[in-house]
Amino acid sequence: MDIMMEDKPAGGFKRSPAGPSRQSQASSARSRPDVKSVADETAVDVEMDNPDGMKRLVGVTNNYQHMPEPDRDGTSPVDRTTCSTIMDTLSVASTAAHHNRQIYINAPQHTNFCSNQISTAKYNFLTFLPKFLFEQFRKYANIFFLFIACMQQIPNVSPTGRYTTAIPLLLILAVSALKEIVEDIKRHRADGALNSRRILVHRDGRWLEIQWREVVVGDIVKVNDGAHFPADLILLSSSEPQAMCYIETSNLDGETNLKLRQGIPATSEVVSGDGLTDLRGIVECEEPNRHLYDFVGNIRLASKKSMPLSPDQILLRGACLKNTSWIYGLVIYTGHQSKLMLNSTTTPLKRSNVEKLTNSQIVLLFLVLLILSLSCSVLKNSHTHWYLFYEGASKTLDLERSNFGYNLLTFVILYNNLIPISLQVTLEMVKFGQAIFINWDLDMYYAKTNTYANARTSNLNEELGQIKFIFSDKTGTLTQNIMRFSACSIAGIKYGEETSEDMSRFSDETVVANLKNGHETAPVISQFLRLLAVCHTVVPQRDAATGDIQYLASSPDEAALVKASSFMEHVFHTRTPDYVIVDVMGEPLKFQILNVLEFTSKRKRMSVIVKTPEDKIILFCKGADNVIYERLGSNKIYTEETMAHLEHFASIGLRTLCLAMAELNPAEYYDWAETFYKASTSLNQREQKLEEAAELIEKDFVLLGATAIEDRLQDGVPETIDKLAKADIKIWVLTGDKQETAINIGYSCKLLNESMDLLVINEESLDSTRDALVRHKSDFGEQLGKENYVGMIIDGQCLKYALMHDCRQDFLDIALSCKAVICCRVSPLQKAELVELVKVSQKAITLAIGDGANDVGMIQAAHVGVGISGEEGMQACCASDYSIAQFRFLQKLLLVHGAWSYSRICKLILYSFYKNICLYVIQFWFTVTNGYSGQNLFERWSLSLYNVIFTASPPVAIGLFDRYCSAKVMMNNPVLYKDSQGGHRFNMWVFWVWIINAIYHSIILFWMTVGILNTDVAFSDGKTGDYLFLGNFVYTYVVVTVTIKAGLETIAWTWLQHLSLWGSIFCWFFFLSVYSQVYSFIGISPEMYGQAGYVFGCSLFWLGLFLIPITTLLRDIVWKALRRDLFKTHRQTVQEMELANKEIKLESTFRKRLKPISERARLLSRNLISLGDRMIGGGRRSTNSSQAPPGVYTPQDIEGVTNGSCELQKRYIQVPSQAPNSPSSAPLEIGVMSTSIQAGVMSASVQARSYNDGFAFSQEEHGVVNQTQFIRAYDTRLEKPEGL
Repeated sequence: MDIMMEDKPAGGFKRSPAGPSRQSQASSARSRPDVKSVADETAVDVEMDNPDGMKRLVGVTNNYQHMPEPDRDGTSPVDRTTCSTIMDTLSVASTAAHHNRQIYINAPQHTNFCSNQISTAKYNFLTFLPKFLFEQFRKYANIFFLFIACMQQIPNVSPTGRYTTAIPLLLILAVSALKEIVEDIKRHRADGALNSRRILVHRDGRWLEIQWREVVVGDIVKVNDGAHFPADLILLSSSEPQAMCYIETSNLDGETNLKLRQGIPATSEVVSGDGLTDLRGIVECEEPNRHLYDFVGNIRLASKKSMPLSPDQILLRGACLKNTSWIYGLVIYTGHQSKLMLNSTTTPLKRSNVEKLTNSQIVLLFLVLLILSLSCSVLKNSHTHWYLFYEGASKTLDLERSNFGYNLLTFVILYNNLIPISLQVTLEMVKFGQAIFINWDLDMYYAKTNTYANARTSNLNEELGQIKFIFSDKTGTLTQNIMRFSACSIAGIKYGEETSEDMSRFSDETVVANLKNGHETAPVISQFLRLLAVCHTVVPQRDAATGDIQYLASSPDEAALVKASSFMEHVFHTRTPDYVIVDVMGEPLKFQILNVLEFTSKRKRMSVIVKTPEDKIILFCKGADNVIYERLGSNKIYTEETMAHLEHFASIGLRTLCLAMAELNPAEYYDWAETFYKASTSLNQREQKLEEAAELIEKDFVLLGATAIEDRLQDGVPETIDKLAKADIKIWVLTGDKQETAINIGYSCKLLNESMDLLVINEESLDSTRDALVRHKSDFGEQLGKENYVGMIIDGQCLKYALMHDCRQDFLDIALSCKAVICCRVSPLQKAELVELVKVSQKAITLAIGDGANDVGMIQAAHVGVGISGEEGMQACCASDYSIAQFRFLQKLLLVHGAWSYSRICKLILYSFYKNICLYVIQFWFTVTNGYSGQNLFERWSLSLYNVIFTASPPVAIGLFDRYCSAKVMMNNPVLYKDSQGGHRFNMWVFWVWIINAIYHSIILFWMTVGILNTDVAFSDGKTGDYLFLGNFVYTYVVVTVTIKAGLETIAWTWLQHLSLWGSIFCWFFFLSVYSQVYSFIGISPEMYGQAGYVFGCSLFWLGLFLIPITTLLRDIVWKALRRDLFKTHRQTVQEMELANKEIKLESTFRKRLKPISERARLLSRNLISLGDRMIGGGRRSTNSSQAPPGVYTPQDIEGVTNGSCELQKRYIQVPSQAPNSPSSAPLEIGVMSTSIQAGVMSASVQARSYNDGFAFSQEEHGVVNQTQFIRAYDTRLEKPEGL
């Protein structure tokens, strides 16, 4: 078993590869229960030297024993047979537990694997027709018209002709199909762009550049810096020492900090194409699954034993290579079998809520139609008028006349247009036009990337106006993924401009000026800048062509700090395993790195012990304010000023760090170094001993100052969130990032604010989660289910239990009782599950917005999915319904386009039903007068063209151009959004009010016309008209009435509205004039010949044209006038103010139902407990005050401090319960002081404050390579291999 190798490859740098880490091997063993007994029986423990003389443990079990040092050749005295037996047993056990995948390196594969081509489109050539027809015939109207079209083919049944329904239905389906094809082509093009990306592949001993779609399992690919991985890969080697590489996984889990991956030692030396050609072996791994953070596999190279693979060697599709020149990777999972795609769901066929409601009303209308048809069929058989000659008719005709089934079908066909056949095609056209308006909106155009808003589907436009919940990603959606060193406090003096627009550098030059001019704080400034330049894990990389230095860092915060020091003339440019070189105002200074005390979320700090050029031993430390203040020495200068600056920085959402130093006595340091060395080589509880050793040296600090880093939000994010909140939209942030980072962004974007109470739930087991939820639920009391001024924070581990069946409802009740919810460290599936939970339980319209592949699940689960075309690729956009370039554009998309579209679509649907009911119920009134014969009152083609020509344009004009307020007014008054959000414009009550009104209009239109013709002579020569004469009278009055009704419903009048209304009336008169003469030319419709002359020549017609429409609409006009005067709505008030050119400002009616904690009480409450433990799930605190660490106060301490001067109130701030094995598992309930706290209490504890806005650290913890080993492996003076 090869343990240690030392040689220098062509690149020249020193490689000291280590085997897989203890943690990764332990996790592999834990993931395979069947291996446990083997590992327990046989223990292999090996110690290996690191370059700095430290000892690093590499093993496969927890039963560690001290082993002899490795031999010179790198082999261990441990019996090689034993090692081989263990590895073979592990392999056999794994094979028994799983059906494994075998991949042959540089050899043909024995299995056909999935293609690497992906598709997020809804259709392909084969599935389009069945999927499209399924989608269309989910609409009940289409099913109904298909039934009518089939029934019309039966001879002697249809009174309206055989094709009057079939042809319009085919037209509707053709238009819908064309729209779906156009929209899906966009998706195919986006997929094609992704599948056509280029990648270098090593095949048959040479490099080939191929498309991603051509990559297959078993290929060895070369990925360069900044490129995305084309498939799931096993890391073989890289340009960095020990096959290390940085990756950014924000596209997968939302985390912005870079993660470190490391290949196994056996392949780390393969740094050229020739080496790849000679590589042979087999990789055995688990079958594809959706677990992003789990992987089990083995690799067996030619003539070598199997070596384990873990997640530390896996590079997932969707992740991006960063700060690494290149890597070689072996493809193991491709296409839809990659973990990223397995976490995506099938593109759903979404339908809007309005469409679903319309479907249900169509069913009810169909029942009305059946009742009418049945009634007419029964009544027809009961009428035997003598003048119809029933007695002398043939038996065949008599059979047809008396056949109930025939009669029923006749009346069903006669009344079928009670359900408007034109509705679907009108909706498709209008929605498509609305989508074009969204695409053309220049207010949602992002010039920086030349990106317009894109409505990828038009089926959900009206849903945008009813959004109640927004689920948002954080990274890349709310933020720009850019860290800016914004300000700092040095020796009690604040420098920098927090709101500077210059993103490239720290803008305040006063720092350097004070240092050069010998300001009284110059010594502190010098140490401050030295700390920034030395205390970090950043690696500099100089561009050979330009000489510019690029800083490679896993933490974007650290990179920002080092860049800031270089702007202030402290340029870090060289790192070796033993020292760093910093150019201080032109003079290179060497700092010897003695020790690195690593950052963890529990320690909340990082320290570096260096020997300075002055031969002094200095400890530099940076960390959270509370941990630094706890460790200050007797010299507490600048503490008050620095804390004030920290509070100011945090209040505007900046990420803060405190900086301190301590000069060490050499003798004391070397004594401590021996203690630290023993702790670092301990075989039991090493991590705990290292922390205890660090505590011994990290003390008696001298405070230097503080830094403030801005995790730059996208422009307009706080304003957008504020306006959406005023529109009564609840916003939940679902992110894979760390909790303190998410909370920090919550304050920055104004989702959380200083007066809002925070409810933090961090539990580690199902039982503790259940107990915490029940406890918090009872705390809300009567306010449960109401919106309270509380922000809820929960992490992914706890959320996993909270979403289980027995906890789900309690979690939902609490979340819905909070004004804001932030879920941290959540997986893509958890995001989708949360969206689905709220969508199903609340029956509310949801919207999900994100920019990464990890957001695809929730985008597809929500009613409406919005993709941000940002820095994390286009996969979220490809899966979305709408895409925008910036989060702020969501404001106009919802408040303007959404509200307009909802109002327009509702009017369009209601009006379409109204105009059809108004005309076709007249057929029923005519049936009553003609002995239920089934005779049609109107000419068949005039009837067919009613929806196609004569009343087609008014609903289209309403659907495209009507608006009740201008865009500016709606943007400035988000309260108006509530009118559409509640769905009040279209529901069952509104629908049937319109239907009843249409029936009322049909009664007046028909019976008044009949009355006019019955009470007077139509022509002076005594002639009377036939049924078509009456029909053309009524038809004209209906067209005029329904057109004017459209005008009554129109609010915003433009020339297009005028054209649509008056043009519709003109079209009918023109058609009647021409159509009544066509018989003499082409021989069709003889019954209409000369009808125009008779109708237009009748004075009663013109009298009725004036009286009947006015009489019909009189009730509508009166009701509108009374309602506007007596029951005026927000919309109508705003309309009147807008017409009067008055300033319009409506305020939200939201009131805080819980009195928020005061600013002073909030600050003091943060002193009562270590917020780090509460916020990031660190060490659990005992309720025993004697065991409390410095700076952490217990309830007993509170009573002593307050001395009766304040009243304790129980608030919704809860410390997580202790781990099950801790001394006390009872949760510690925190009392938060009321607003009557005295000023003296505040000042007494000012130095112990712990601010709530997070600290600027985002490094990966417990990675494959620890921070010490990582920086010891680099020598930037040496060249890197090119990997060719």
